[in-house]
Amino acid sequence: MTSPEFTSNRDNYCYRHPDRQSFVLCQRCMRTICPECQTQAAVGVICPECMKAERKNRTPAQKRAARRWGGGGAVAIARGGRPLVTYVLLAVTSLIGLLQLIPGAGDQLTDALRFNAVYLFPNLSVFPFEPWRLLTAVFAHGGFIHLALNMLALWMLGQTLEPMLGRARFLAMYLISGLGGSVAVAVIAPGLYTVGASGAIFGLMAALLIIGRHIGANVTGILVILGINFAFGFFVGGIAWQAHLGGAIVGALIALLYTRTRRPEQRIWQILGLAVITILLIVVVFVVPPMILLA
Repeated sequence: MTSPEFTSNRDNYCYRHPDRQSFVLCQRCMRTICPECQTQAAVGVICPECMKAERKNRTPAQKRAARRWGGGGAVAIARGGRPLVTYVLLAVTSLIGLLQLIPGAGDQLTDALRFNAVYLFPNLSVFPFEPWRLLTAVFAHGGFIHLALNMLALWMLGQTLEPMLGRARFLAMYLISGLGGSVAVAVIAPGLYTVGASGAIFGLMAALLIIGRHIGANVTGILVILGINFAFGFFVGGIAWQAHLGGAIVGALIALLYTRTRRPEQRIWQILGLAVITILLIVVVFVVPPMILLA
């Protein structure tokens, strides 16, 4: 993703590797760093120079603790910026998807995970109250092709977004976008059964569009892909386009929140923003569908 605006803004590139774009700042010196230069610390990710200074300033007690536990530094947890959350999501979702393919037992697993608004309102139906289905449906799929396409998209998007955002932000975006997809299904099409990570995937695509636009990148290709995939849901039966819409809207909102709360002193506002979005989704899903079902 390149454009004249992006190229001219050197803050969008790692200060140690000027050819590598990134969305992550060192939490000490506030310089942009790429995945290779990121070291997870108690304050967030820090760059190699700040890590070196941190080690140099350690007290004798901290140095003894590091030697005792065999660590290279008291604050070091992970290196390299590998998209570990993406890999975990791929593994868990793929395992569940493969278990769903087992005759008999797979159908029972699907029934236990799929979402329908009727599971939120036991007083209006004979179904039990099972609100966790709002999220469990994200990890279930309707067949091998459905699973494979979503996992391919997750792998491609995760490789870019997770190192840019960080693991916690990426996971929050994925799960809340998936929740947004389920809420949209409950509001627009109550009574519709749905499974799949499409809402979360569309959230990631919308986020990449927003973040790319924010840093001055050329987002035309992302916009075209997002538009084609969204339109595809209207012409092919069995696809819950409502989940695509809800996930994309929520993913875009979270991306806007992230782009405006990058600095360490704004972290509390970022957390509060995520909490507000989640609470609003829960309020909407428990208020709107009953009105429609009772109408």
